[in-house]
Formats: sequence, C-alpha cells, structure tokens
Amino acid sequence: MEPPVRLASTGTIIHGVSVEEVLGVSTLAEARLIAGESGLGRIVQRLNVMEVPDILAWVKPHELLLTTGYPLRNTPQSLGRLVADLDERGLAALAIKLGRYVDELPDEMVEQADRLGFPLILLPNDVGFDDILNQVLTDILNRQAAMLARVEEAHRAMVQVVLAGGGLGEVTAEVAQLLDVSVAAVDGAGHVLATAGPADQVAVLRESISNEGPPTSPARTSGRGRAFASVPVLAGGHHHGRIVAYSPSGAIRDGDVGILERAATVAALVVTRQEAVNAVESKYRADFLRDVLTGRAGTIERITTRARAFGWDLSRPVTVLVAELDPDGDERSAQDRLVSCWTAAIRRHDPRGAVAGFSHEVVAVVDAAIDATRVAKDAASAFADVPPATFSTGTSRPSPGAETLPEAYSQALKAARVGRQLHGPGAVAHFDQLGVYRLLSLVNDTDELHAFVRETLGPLASDDDAENADLRRTLQVLLETNLNVAETARRLHFHYNTLRYRIGKLERLLGNFTDDPHLRLNLTLALHVLRMRGI
Repeated sequence: MEPPVRLASTGTIIHGVSVEEVLGVSTLAEARLIAGESGLGRIVQRLNVMEVPDILAWVKPHELLLTTGYPLRNTPQSLGRLVADLDERGLAALAIKLGRYVDELPDEMVEQADRLGFPLILLPNDVGFDDILNQVLTDILNRQAAMLARVEEAHRAMVQVVLAGGGLGEVTAEVAQLLDVSVAAVDGAGHVLATAGPADQVAVLRESISNEGPPTSPARTSGRGRAFASVPVLAGGHHHGRIVAYSPSGAIRDGDVGILERAATVAALVVTRQEAVNAVESKYRADFLRDVLTGRAGTIERITTRARAFGWDLSRPVTVLVAELDPDGDERSAQDRLVSCWTAAIRRHDPRGAVAGFSHEVVAVVDAAIDATRVAKDAASAFADVPPATFSTGTSRPSPGAETLPEAYSQALKAARVGRQLHGPGAVAHFDQLGVYRLLSLVNDTDELHAFVRETLGPLASDDDAENADLRRTLQVLLETNLNVAETARRLHFHYNTLRYRIGKLERLLGNFTDDPHLRLNLTLALHVLRMRGI
C-alpha cells in the first residue's frame, strides 16, 4: 500500500511515494544511496532542482531536491551545513550528480546524513532531470488518484451502512474489512462500544484502549506504517469518542487514516441519530414514571405492562430513591451528568430498576433488597468528575407494589431535602432515619411552623442579635444533656457559675423550662424546626 502525506493545516491527503520507491523507478536504476538509509521511508511529494545559491528560501517539505552541485562549486565548505539545513526544512532527500562541479561529498556531510536519517543519493551522469521529474510526478499523481478513489469508495460503502439502519457495529465491521485491521468504536469516557476483527487482535486493541495506549490523534510516520491509529468522532462541536484501529504487522499508513476519518464522520451520524432516538425514549420513560409516581398512570395492570416494555419491574417490592442537585453550580450541564451517572449505577446494581431524569431531580425505583446507600455512593463516585456540583439523595420505605409508589416517592423527596438541611450537601438520608424531622416534614403549612418557633423561642428565634444566638446554643446543649449543668458547662467550656447565670437569663426570656417538661418539649421542637429552615 502506498504511503500518503497528510497536510495538517487542511486535513487534505496528498499521496506521495517513499524515497525507497523513488529509487525503484527506471530512470534511477543506476542511482546509489550513499548515506541516510534509515530515512528511506521519508515521503516525496514534489521535486525541485537546486541550481541557484539561495535555494533554501524556496524549498518545501517533502521535496526531493536534485542538483549538479553548481551553486556549491565555489563554496564546498557549505556542503557540511547543507544536510542539516535541508533536514530542518522537512525535505525528503538530496540527489546529486558528482564530477561536473563537485568531485566528492565531504565525510562530515555523509556522517551528518546518516545521523539525521537524511538520504543522500548519487545520480548517474547520463540521466536527465526532466526524465526523473516526469516519472516520479506521474507516479505520485497516479497513486493520488487511486487512493482518492479508494477513500471515496470506502465512504460510499459506510454511508450505505448507515442508510440501511446499521450502527457502530456495522461501521467498524466495514472498516475492518476495508483495511484488514481490527477496529473499535470508543465513547468519550473510554468505553468500547463496538469492535470488529480477529478475536486475538481485538483483545490486544481492548487492552491498549483500557491502558490509554493508542494516541488520540495519528502521529506522523514518515511513510512507514504503524500498529495503532486513532481519530476523533466529532459532531455538533462535541467530542463523542474515537475510532481506533490496530494492525499487528504495523501496516496502518496515513492513507488508511483518511479512511478512518471518513468512518469517524459516519460514526458521528450514527451517534447523533442514536442520541435523538434516546432523547425521545428518555422523555417517554420520564413522563411515564412521573405519572406512576403521581398516581396518574392508570390501573396496576397497565402500569405493569408498560413498565415491562421499558425493561422495568414495578410489580416487586421496591424502594424509591430521589437525587437532587445541591445549590450552586451549572445546573443544566450538571443535571444531564446526574442522569447519566444514576442511569449507569442502576444498570449495574439492578438492570430491571427504573430510572428517569425530571426537571430538578433524578428518580430511581430499585429492588427493595438492594442497598440503596451503596447505589447512591456509586452514582456519587462517578458524579465526582464534575466538581463543584454535588447532590443529596433520599430513600423511601420499601413499597410492596406500584399502588404505593406515590407515597414512597413523597417519602424519598422529603428525605433528600431534610437530609440536605441536616447534614449538608451530598447527604444520603433514609425516610425512616429522620426521626422527629420526619414528623415535622409532614406539616405542609410552613408558616404555622415558623409562627410556632417565634412564639416558643421569642427573641432567640432570630440570628439578628449575636447574644441571642449564643443563648440559643446554650439552650440547645442544655436540652441535649437533659439539663445536666456540669456536662453542659464542660461542652461549652463555661464556668459552672457562668452557666447558672445563663440559665437564669434563659428562664426570664422563655419561662421556667427547668421545671416544666411540656415547655422543654416545645423548646426542643422549635429548635428542630430551626434546623429544618428552608424545608
């Protein structure tokens, strides 16, 4: 397979021939390589003739430079620098005729060419430059036309795969057959979505991908083949993954990368088509699950049947989990990521579980026997890739069937919100573990709760005065220690007499709570309501 040259600025593939192949044309049958053998794989894209002293200003990369040495006849010392200058400019090789203007090449020039892998070719004196130009350029143009036709044929074949409804599996299979390599389609997270090729080669390819082995973009190979090549799958300005190829013989060349890029374009069509389908299906799933959780989905038989069509089992005992984004952060992008993380977590822990993203939360319905806290931590671990966003999770009591799911949903939602207020962002709370907060959360009239706090705590209900806030802290610790003055003084680092003085001040503000158990109960409840502020 002929090696091409890729122009990085445009992505256009210009096909050339290697220096080694140039030496095989008939006009150069008598030519002799005198140095730089390791550079025989360099690509010749064009030819140039050096017969003026300032040729360095006109040369271009991938040129085969022909010369009689005429510009160097009076300055042979410049030959020592010529190889380095040409190599720095990316030339493919230098072919020179000796004897007419330059009798021999200095040893320094030959040694430098070997060190740099820059081919030096001794031309026979009876061959004209025009013959070399005609033969090599004709060969390049013919190969370019053949490769472009091959790429176009490959593109048509892969487009036909998509038009026939094929997916990434069919695209990778087509590429593997066209290039005789193993191919994998990888998503943006590095997960292999589809593979094609011999099983042993696919295994090597998978291992390389899992170890982040192959590069994300093809490296230049100076005409030689490579074992791996990788091109990105881009659509709508988003990176959707990669197409990766592997050849155990190292036969992947730049021309093959051109076909891989066409395959990546077709893969982008497949990915965007599937995303559109998933978006529609996701909306149907979310709408149905919302109807189930709000009691609007119809009879139990209808719910069970429709759920089974989505791959869900809602007829068994289940637990409802609600995950809500904590305040701050880019809510829109974080919400999409939250849905993805929870979907993946449910798929791992309960393939028959239901999961859907609503406008402000993600709801999952899983087997009641599954550890809901473990599922939440699994999702949180994946979600940690997008700081500083976090989410709080609430879990319900076990629900025996679909008919009690609305109640379970309400429990999980309250557990998530109360848990965040009590424990901060990222909390995981179970409804049954909320204690008195569970009862308080059932009071729908928050104005009444706030009025109760103001009536019970009086001036201590507000944080406007720092002294009142400090007194409220003293009251809270007193109630927590069951009025144990010594223990309260120890926790607050107060002198015993100082605490006795504070107790007297609290009783003048709130009443004789040290002797009135009902008042102590009211004060305790009021303090709990304050902790739930914002519910």
